[in-house]
Amino acid sequence: MWIAELVIAAVIALVVVLTVMRSVRIVPQARARNVERFGRYRKTLEPGMNFIIPFVDQVKPLIDLREQVVSFTGQPVITEDNLVVQIDTVLFFQVTDPRAADYEIVNYIQAIEQITATMLRSVIGSMDLEQTLTSRDKINTLLRGVLDDASGKWGIRVTRVEIKAIDPPKSVKDAMEKQMRAEREKRATILNAEGVRQASILTAEGEKQSAILRAEGDKQSAILRAEGQAEAIAHVFQAVHENDPDPKLLAYQYLQTLPQLAAGAGNTFWVIPSEMTSALKAVTSAFGGGSADAAPQADTAASPAAASPPALADQAAPSTAALSSQRPQQSLPASPAVSATPGLPAPAVARAQNGEARSGQDADPH
Repeated sequence: MWIAELVIAAVIALVVVLTVMRSVRIVPQARARNVERFGRYRKTLEPGMNFIIPFVDQVKPLIDLREQVVSFTGQPVITEDNLVVQIDTVLFFQVTDPRAADYEIVNYIQAIEQITATMLRSVIGSMDLEQTLTSRDKINTLLRGVLDDASGKWGIRVTRVEIKAIDPPKSVKDAMEKQMRAEREKRATILNAEGVRQASILTAEGEKQSAILRAEGDKQSAILRAEGQAEAIAHVFQAVHENDPDPKLLAYQYLQTLPQLAAGAGNTFWVIPSEMTSALKAVTSAFGGGSADAAPQADTAASPAAASPPALADQAAPSTAALSSQRPQQSLPASPAVSATPGLPAPAVARAQNGEARSGQDADPH
């Protein structure tokens, strides 16, 4: 008898334990569970300890209320310029209404994936490839707005939509690579041309400044050289006037400069000035003591060397001999009477004869 009572007590205790265990539900933080009573929604269990009626209320699986991330890979999308690209997207969403997420849609993750692909084709279909590759922010904003409106009735809020990758066809990739290479080469060519242009400009500016400075230097040098020559001439002129040289000294200096006139390498023709006779007379008077003045004027037709002292021939011989030795083939032809005169070359004697004749005519007009 007591054994039956013991079994009954054990069964009652087991039932009580099972009842307690089924009437208490502990829900973790950021989770939620829906409760159905006789197949109808009763309530949503909040995080913590919750009590239900055992064997009457049925608790559905946990629903995560945290933000979730879903990645959708390899979704083919056709752009406006009829190119098929593969787009990988990343979706961030959060369940805000557990009841709607459980009863409004069967599988909200699959529903989000499908609506993301649909909206992505709609958005990308209105853009060409270049806009698709450069307008990710615009695409993300449009997708977020469309998905948030569509998933709102499911108790889901789409927080962010990101385009992870856009893979165009291989032929398009090759064309884009060639275009980028050509663009880089173009920029390199432009930069090289700009560098050459700047270098040419700087070189021209440098040459210009150098030429200007060189011209300024030549100008200053010429000015200083001219001033020096003018000052030297002024000093010589002043010294000559202060010392008051006589005509004899001037005539001797004049004779000394004659070899220098014929010393040039390009002198093939030279003319003895008419003042040569005056200089010869002055030198003759200086070395001969006036014998040249005592000679009769009637003998001017003869050779002037007969009336000149030997010293005149010795003084005139070196200078005139130098002239005749440098260009003997260019000497002027002389008359027989003049060429026979020793000591002086024919041109000098002819000039001296003409000068004596001219001076004799001045003295005797008849």
